Amino acid sequence: MMTRCRSLLAAMLMLAPALSVAQEVPEAIRRQGFLRVGIEATYPPMAYKDPATNERRGLNVDLVTAIGEELKLDIRWEEMAFAQLIPAITTDRVDFSGSSMTDLPARRERLSFVDYVSTGAQVFTTVTQRKGAAQPADFCGRSLATPRTTNYFPQAQAWSEKNCVAAGKPPIRVIGTEGAAASRTDLQQGRADGAILGAEYVVYLRQQNPGTFVAVGEPISRNLSGMAFAKDKAELRDAVAGALSRMIADGRYLAILKKHGLEKQALPAITIDAGE
Repeated sequence: MMTRCRSLLAAMLMLAPALSVAQEVPEAIRRQGFLRVGIEATYPPMAYKDPATNERRGLNVDLVTAIGEELKLDIRWEEMAFAQLIPAITTDRVDFSGSSMTDLPARRERLSFVDYVSTGAQVFTTVTQRKGAAQPADFCGRSLATPRTTNYFPQAQAWSEKNCVAAGKPPIRVIGTEGAAASRTDLQQGRADGAILGAEYVVYLRQQNPGTFVAVGEPISRNLSGMAFAKDKAELRDAVAGALSRMIADGRYLAILKKHGLEKQALPAITIDAGE
């Protein structure tokens, strides 16, 4: 894992100078005067609706808004379910996705990504159910709930085989759930000893429920989240990557991540299609 992280960091730093140069926005977009950005606003703290005002909030909302300001383009949001994002991108309903989407090789068959934050499968539990757990390995022989439709489910099983079973410890009992809310419910109602969700979502849960939840160790997997573009929109993709790179250089990027408590997931440089 450490070797892979060092290689990823090296790749980021090699790519950074190229992305720091101002990239031209496609002429058609410049004439249009705005960017059509797809967003799924049900995943805090990345993008969600403020329950008090119904206004769109989140890290992705703030980053995309800042990108628009940097490129001198208005943002026109297109809200949709997560499952609709990829079809909307590939059929040119939107110019790109402003939602967090894990940059995976399989997805790059149809899309290209501007990677802007790290993500990973974070083990967490409640203060009362922690029982001294300080590292994910302390859940060997215990149970963890995680959505069965995400990468976290097979990642948790594979991690258990490598870090529990191979070490002569009992495996983690991985409980597949219907989603993040169900995983949290299983944990809080005692059907699971802990849970695994995205590192950014665990940050939000802890912010919203002080003294209730605790993250256990570092994420058991690491990947990159990106803004997704159609393959034929490389020029726009590079313009957005350049805008984000300038925001890293002048501190705006880190300030936005700190606002949402996600500075630990900041990248040293913006990359293109670097997810594993």
